[in-house]
Order: sequence, then C-alpha cells, then structure tokens
Amino acid sequence: MSYAGPQALRDMFGGGHYGTVKAHSDRWQAFVRWCRSEDGPDYNDARRIYHRTLQDYAAYLRQQIQQGELCIATAQNRLSSVNRTLATLRGDLDVRISSPSQALGQQRSSVRTRAPDGQDHQQVQRVLEALGEQQYERVAAIVLLARTTGMRLREAEHLGRINIQDGTKGGRSGASAPRWLNANEEVTVALQLARNASPPRSRNLLARDESYAAFLHQTVLPARQTLHEQGLKGFHELRAAYACERYEQLTSHAAPVNGGHCYRIDRDLDQQTRQQISAELGHNRIDVVSAYIGGRA
Repeated sequence: MSYAGPQALRDMFGGGHYGTVKAHSDRWQAFVRWCRSEDGPDYNDARRIYHRTLQDYAAYLRQQIQQGELCIATAQNRLSSVNRTLATLRGDLDVRISSPSQALGQQRSSVRTRAPDGQDHQQVQRVLEALGEQQYERVAAIVLLARTTGMRLREAEHLGRINIQDGTKGGRSGASAPRWLNANEEVTVALQLARNASPPRSRNLLARDESYAAFLHQTVLPARQTLHEQGLKGFHELRAAYACERYEQLTSHAAPVNGGHCYRIDRDLDQQTRQQISAELGHNRIDVVSAYIGGRA
C-alpha cells in the first residue's frame, strides 16, 4: 500500500503536479500507518479496503480531533486524499467516503473563537506535578515542550537553538523548512526535563524497542485523563497557548482570541507577527494561524 498508492498518483498526474502528488501521498501514508497499527485493521493490501475500513478510519480521525491531536481541516484532507488515491488505484469510485465533513461529524473552521487552555503557567505547573505523581514523566516533558516551543506531540529533535524537523507538518509526513527557535530559560528547562525523561540510549522520548503507536496507546492515552482533570483539553491546546503568548510578546497586544485588537491598530504588525508564528509552528500558510490565535478583528 505504501508503494502502490503514491505510484498510482504519479502515474495519474503524468509526473507533474509534484506538490499535489506529495500532499496526497503523505496523507495516504498516514492512512497506511493506521491500517497497519493496533488501532486499524492490521493489513497491508489495498484490495481488502472496503466501506467499513473507511468508516473505521473516519471514526479514528474523529477521536483524534476530539483529543486535540488533529484539526478538522487536516482530518478532512486526509479522508479526501484517501478517496482520491483509492479511486486512482481501483479505477472506480465504488469505495469512498462520500462526504468527509459528514463522516467526521464536524464542519471545518479555521478561526479559533475559544481561548486555549494552558495559557496560565500555574495551570501548566499543576499539570506537570500531577503527571509526575503518576510517573508520566515523558508525557510531562511533552506538555512542557509543547507549551514553551509550540512543538507537536510527534516532534522531538532539540539542539541549543531548536530546529524542529522531525514529526508532522500541516498534516504531512515530514518537515522541510527549518524552524529555528531561541532556547530561552523556559525552553532550556523544558529540554532538560525531556532529557531526564528520555529512556536509556534513546535520542528522543521513545524507548529503543518502543514504537510511536505503542507509546501513544500505553502511555499518552492513559495520561490524558490527568490532563483533563487539570482542565487541559489536549496537547494541541498548548500549541495554541504558545502562539497566543508569542503574539502578545511580538505585538504588545493580546491575541485576538483573548480580546486583542492589534489588527485594527497596526495591520502590518499583525500580518508580520502571524507570518512569524506560522513559521515557528511549522506551517507554510499564514491563514492557519487563525486556528491558534483567532481571526483578524
């Protein structure tokens, strides 16, 4: 599946439309990983994919949205790319999700209207303490990295200045543009916590014999209850909290979702700040930032 899907797309587009093929292929690979995982049907043959498979995948994506791991737009794009790739592989439209938005039970919206959880540093500290009490040190490290650097759950590579490269980017399977972040005191503390929580001889937060799927299922998911008990909806909220804090640092105005009106006062400053935050979060589209800090108001 991992080879056949992208190859079929390349054949259909005749070697052109590289960006489109890359986007569909990356989203297809996310579907393939799910198919092979414990959450999926555990097979690797596209001929075994039927409506039930796609319905189960949509249910999985709905759960990811509810847990704050995916935004609605990303989930819809993944279903659309699976539709396109399956149609290319099969040569028909017999197996598809007819309406990704209905299958997900969500209407996509790119503008945040609710202030994110985790903006209060004292709340984050309470979350860290609660996680530590339950021996979820690695999850605590993820929480602090997400809050101080805007990292996604998957992203893990750190240097003196942090160049976040590993993990997902805009729903795709790899970052290409460097994301340099200055390692201030808060970031340094987060990195030290991550180093202390890292298993022996590991270069990240996974044990050497541990898969990412196993880490999610056995460690991250059970720890989510602790996050919820402390008023934190999910890890993605911490990225939004980081973005809101950066907006205020860069503009001296509160983020729009927190009641700020910088756009009305200085549109150029608002635009430049959104562009910078977009780069820091690993996106290449400025409009995505509205999902983190709110719209232009």
